[in-house]
Amino acid sequence: MPRADFYLIDKPRFRDDPLLLVCELAKKAFETGQPTLILARSFEQAELLDEKLWEYDEAAFIPHQIAGDDDDAITPVLIMPPDATTTDRALVINLRDDPAPGLFERVLEVVPADEAQRLGSRQRWKTYQHAGFEVKKYDM
Repeated sequence: MPRADFYLIDKPRFRDDPLLLVCELAKKAFETGQPTLILARSFEQAELLDEKLWEYDEAAFIPHQIAGDDDDAITPVLIMPPDATTTDRALVINLRDDPAPGLFERVLEVVPADEAQRLGSRQRWKTYQHAGFEVKKYDM
């Protein structure tokens, strides 16, 4: 059964920088050998996340890149801006307002602390539930 895990940001360090949580999730996915697709809201967010993943953990190297070249298929963590396309992956981290498209086994939804930005997450929750996903919530 496919899964949708919603990570609701609450802790101050994630409130101040929500992309830190994305880096933690990407690191865990890489360490467990799960090729990961991160759906960025914009090209600017993709670039910011690309930088953050380089700086995130000096002791850990998380192989990643922004989607769009020949290495996409072999790069463990792929950051996809809205206008890019790539093949589906089993694990998706979704930062967008819409439910994650494509075929995947698990989606991680990162939900900002801001109440206005949480509205879309409620609709995504219902969409995944209706599609037969096992849905869970985690306070971060």
